[in-house]
Amino acid sequence: MFIDILRNKGAYPDARCFAGHNGPKPITVWCSNDYLAMGQHPKVIAAMEEALHDVGAGSGGTRNIGGNTHYHIELERELADLHGKEGALLFTSGYVSNDATLSTLARLMPGCVIFSDEMNHASMIAGIRNSGCEKRIFRHNDAAHLEELLAAENPDVPKLIAFESVYSMDGDVAPIHAFCDLAETYNALTYIDEVHAVGMYGARGGGISERDEAAQRIDIIEGTLGKAFGVMGGYIAADIRVIDCIRSYAPGFIFTTSLSPVLVAGVLAAVKHLKSSSAEREAQQAAAAELKRQFRDAGLPVMDSTTHIVPLMVGDPVRAKKISDILLAEYGVYVQPINFPTVPRGTERLRFTPGPQHTHAMMRELTGALVEIWDRLDLELRQAA
Repeated sequence: MFIDILRNKGAYPDARCFAGHNGPKPITVWCSNDYLAMGQHPKVIAAMEEALHDVGAGSGGTRNIGGNTHYHIELERELADLHGKEGALLFTSGYVSNDATLSTLARLMPGCVIFSDEMNHASMIAGIRNSGCEKRIFRHNDAAHLEELLAAENPDVPKLIAFESVYSMDGDVAPIHAFCDLAETYNALTYIDEVHAVGMYGARGGGISERDEAAQRIDIIEGTLGKAFGVMGGYIAADIRVIDCIRSYAPGFIFTTSLSPVLVAGVLAAVKHLKSSSAEREAQQAAAAELKRQFRDAGLPVMDSTTHIVPLMVGDPVRAKKISDILLAEYGVYVQPINFPTVPRGTERLRFTPGPQHTHAMMRELTGALVEIWDRLDLELRQAA
């Protein structure tokens, strides 16, 4: 569920203010990345409980020593199948999968130049930096600028285009086919981060690349297991030769304890379920559309978004934090302000992620609270169209 209870003073910073004398206060969470509430799905919980009693809590080591189980192998097969690739490789988080893969892949291609969208996630930036290779930054989702940079490069050097499918702060989507066209023209590999899209889009939850019938054109698809799939971990799916290279050379894979089989069992149940069920995706998309509508109708400055992300522009870090504080203290609503360096200065915002369990009544209460706070802080509402 999206209702969390503050059960002790340490649940959030200054949670003592909200516990009160009459026991814990219920809090409605509006910023969870467990987009489809799969972290609380009965199939996921049952699978984790079974694995816990079957093999225990920990994995016992790295994948190359004692931390490789049938759960890990089966999940990698399911993820490869999800994206129509020959293989997949699990990591302990989405951050690690980006960092380890990008840094390792570039080092294995002498002279490689990486072309990176300027809005790429910090984990992708870290991977590119750690690779030590040359990089070129193209304007966000700008295929024309990317082509300018590709055309200016030595045609003989290895090239990699790295971008995301859904950008989580603005909720916009990359022009995947345009980037793939350029990759084919200029002989470049493609690397897509689908962390905010896997489970969420496509007939089986394969992400934007599945929805837009582009997965077969992407060389490496990276995703997370901690958002729509509701548990924890990261992965890549690609040609088996790429998978073998990363498995064999990436320190972020080789030298760390593998994911607990309990977690892997939960993810496995979530992936299998979402391959055959669209109910959660449809309910989440309906919730996002409804919240956007209510915000627009109330004159709140909701940013345009074609995805499940609902950003509300504030434009000031102090006010964004103040709004968040008032919502929690007075209305029992938990949503975090998004400030620099996550977003550029002057674009501070609140980022809402409504899910299948957020009701219309919850949305009306949230919208009413925001309108009252906007008035209290002398912030401007938009005029109705």
